[in-house]
Amino acid sequence: MSGLQGLAQENIWFDKSRYDEAERRFYEGMNGIPQTSQERDSSAILQDIAKARQNIQQSLAGSQNASKSEDQSELVSRLKSLELDNKNLHKVVDDLRATLSKLESRMATLEKSQSPASKTVTFTKAAPVQTPKVEEHNGADDDDDIDLFGSDEEDEEAERIKAERVKEYSQRKAKKPALIAKSSILLDVKPWDDETEMSKLEECVRSIQMDGLLWGASKLVPVGYGIKKLQINCVVEDDKVGTDILEEEITKFEDYVQSVDIAAFNKI
Repeated sequence: MSGLQGLAQENIWFDKSRYDEAERRFYEGMNGIPQTSQERDSSAILQDIAKARQNIQQSLAGSQNASKSEDQSELVSRLKSLELDNKNLHKVVDDLRATLSKLESRMATLEKSQSPASKTVTFTKAAPVQTPKVEEHNGADDDDDIDLFGSDEEDEEAERIKAERVKEYSQRKAKKPALIAKSSILLDVKPWDDETEMSKLEECVRSIQMDGLLWGASKLVPVGYGIKKLQINCVVEDDKVGTDILEEEITKFEDYVQSVDIAAFNKI
């Protein structure tokens, strides 16, 4: 009974005519037998449906490509704006550094003018000049008791001792070397662009010769966009060479030098 019930529930036997018709059409198509008008209409509809599906897929692909191109153009515009902002920030930072270096140089000049180096001088205390005591005598004392030449001899001895001590002090002071105030300065020399010949720029800077000026080590430091600045050290005597004179002499090479900044200033 269970097998018969299973067969009773199968509906393939009731649709056998449809399956036979489909098999017949399949073999007719393989053998080249022409189809009926109804079948041709259905195949044309299927072809139209396939074309419509293809057009929809193409339109969807085109919209995706357009959205991608729009995203790329937006990304490029954002990158350009970021580069412009970065360039402006670099310029602001350079201006702030220049202003700070100028303020530091002015403060150093003011400190130098307000607190001059105090020179300590040690004086040798001269022996006190002994003043001869004059004893008072009555009018009846004899004039022979008064020493008329003793005070003059003592004054001469005191003057002689004083002169000898002053001479010794002058000799010691002449032998002692004088203290010379010096400063170590680190300069940032910036070119006009990345096409400036940095070796020629350094040669021009080192060609500046002054009394109390000594050039030291140097190196090239990247700034940005392929531009490098010359960072050079020098030692100057404060009484002979000032920072303003040094900047003025370097900026005279206007074909190579755009600006000069003081990166560091230290007393020696």
